[in-house]
Amino acid sequence: MSIQPATRIAIVGPGAIGTTVAAALHEIGRTPLLCGRTARDHLTLLDGDRIIEVPGPVHTRPAPAIPPCDLIFLAVKATQTEAAAAWLAALADANTVICVLQNGIEQIATLAPLSPSAQLVPAVVWFPAQSQPDGVVRLRGNARLSLPDSAPARLVARTLEGAQCAVDLAQDFHGLAWRKLMQNAVGGLMALAQRRCGMFARPDIAALAKAYLQECLAVARADGAQLSDDVPQDILRNFQTAPADMGTSILADRQANRPLEWDIRNGVIARKGRAHGVPTPISDILVPLLAAASDGPG
Repeated sequence: MSIQPATRIAIVGPGAIGTTVAAALHEIGRTPLLCGRTARDHLTLLDGDRIIEVPGPVHTRPAPAIPPCDLIFLAVKATQTEAAAAWLAALADANTVICVLQNGIEQIATLAPLSPSAQLVPAVVWFPAQSQPDGVVRLRGNARLSLPDSAPARLVARTLEGAQCAVDLAQDFHGLAWRKLMQNAVGGLMALAQRRCGMFARPDIAALAKAYLQECLAVARADGAQLSDDVPQDILRNFQTAPADMGTSILADRQANRPLEWDIRNGVIARKGRAHGVPTPISDILVPLLAAASDGPG
């Protein structure tokens, strides 16, 4: 039996990632309910020369009259998940699929206690999207999601079919999730240096990044990820060939003095390393620095 697309869809967290997915849905006639912290009458995405406006409003409080959704895209940062719990309680039931558009490899373990009846789908987000000071989001690449190959994930894929956001149903989702985590982890160097991708042109930074990525690879393999020896160099090359002014979300959060996703992006490497008996000497230095940069004191 074919899986029909979701008819009632919500975006919880219409930031850079959420706005991108909302715009993709709106363009194919599946405009979602928008739920966030900041009231807006619409969202705006800049995709090259295209301007896509998604009609709002952005709702800031759950209302009893809003029925449960078929599909929710949870796009808040991990540091904001607890704050989104009220939305999940209002919008999700046992028939709801929640696609978790968050960094890391622990999305399901984190979210399950907050929405125990819903069907959860972790996602790997492969596109760079950046929020501008005025709230407009700039998409700097093709939008693509990777999901595990499961029935709930196929609902997500069917709902986004024909949209400007490709969906891959991956047989080896665990490996893809670890590869993206490695990319996110090395992005933590940018938050500490408060510099954009151009910093990876420095030989000393490139050497540090490569050594850190090799450490991450050892932990990933111990955790069951099947990744080749070429992955650290490939990830480093992607940073080195990106536009020099390209940032990352953890850098933007550091510059705005917001809490950092240091634990799900970097702390997890050290934690998994300890669990599997893999030494993580670089993580053991980087993680306390990122934690202090995020949470203080001082």
